[in-house]
This record gives sequence, C-alpha cells and structure tokens, in this order.
Amino acid sequence: MEHSSPEPWLRSTLTELPPVPRATLHALEQAREDIWKWCSPLSDEQLNARPAGIAPVAFHLRHIARSLDRLLTYAEGRQLTEDQLSQLKYEMSQGTAREQLLTELDAALKRSTERVLALATADLQIPRAVGKKQLPSTVGGLLVHIAEHTQRHVGQAITTAKFVTVR
Repeated sequence: MEHSSPEPWLRSTLTELPPVPRATLHALEQAREDIWKWCSPLSDEQLNARPAGIAPVAFHLRHIARSLDRLLTYAEGRQLTEDQLSQLKYEMSQGTAREQLLTELDAALKRSTERVLALATADLQIPRAVGKKQLPSTVGGLLVHIAEHTQRHVGQAITTAKFVTVR
C-alpha cells in the first residue's frame, strides 16, 4: 500500500491561526494538491470534454478560481465589480487551453490564500451581504462556504477527470 503524506488538516500546519481560517486554508491546499494530481495531466480535449452532457473539468477549475475571488470580495465587505460579473458569464466557455486554466487556478489559489490570511484575525461574526439580493452572511460563514464550495467542485472535477481518462 502506498503511503503518502497526510492531508493538509492533519499536518499540524497553520496552528497559529484560528480554526475557521485555518480550515479554509487547509481546504485550499487540499484543492491544489488534488487538482494537480488528478486534473493537471489531462489534455486540452479531456479538460473540455462533456461526457453525458455534464460540466467539463475546465468549467470546475475556472469556477473554483473565479468563485474564490467573488466569495472573498464579499468576505472583505465589498460588492462585485463589473469585471467579476462579466467573468461569471464565461465560466462554461469551451476550448480553454490546459496551461491557461492551470495558470488561472494557481494564481487564484495563491491570491485567495493571501486574502484568507488577511481575514484570519477578523471577527467572524461581522455581517456581510452577498449578491444582488444582499443575502445575510458573516465573515465566518463566507470562509466556511469557500472551503466547502471549493471542495465540492474539486470532487466534481476529479470524478469527471476519471471518467474522461477511461474512455
């Protein structure tokens, strides 16, 4: 049986941070590791394939990158810019090259890590408004959602990646 290092949350890292920001950062680290393991070897064709009409791996990688930016904008107490809203419309775009996808995702994960670190000492109960409807949340609620939403799309990307490699 192959022994690999434990998942980020079991490595005793970031122990100086409060639990919620620490868990969020561990989720982002886990996302990076899993995506690089399962999705980075895919070809452009495999990344953009839509087996059975489901969303391609490329969508999930692009959505992770861009949703991190949007959710952190809300956590920081700001509303989305026109550019962020415009980018949302193109997440399902077909034909994006592997290198471009991985570069965008890697940059987003690095920026997101810095932004979460900047929020690490914030009061997690500070109210935040989300979306056009200004739905109520908190800094802590957004950080938890960032972790679970990212992991949800990582799982979908990995499942689709496995499917397109056995065809």
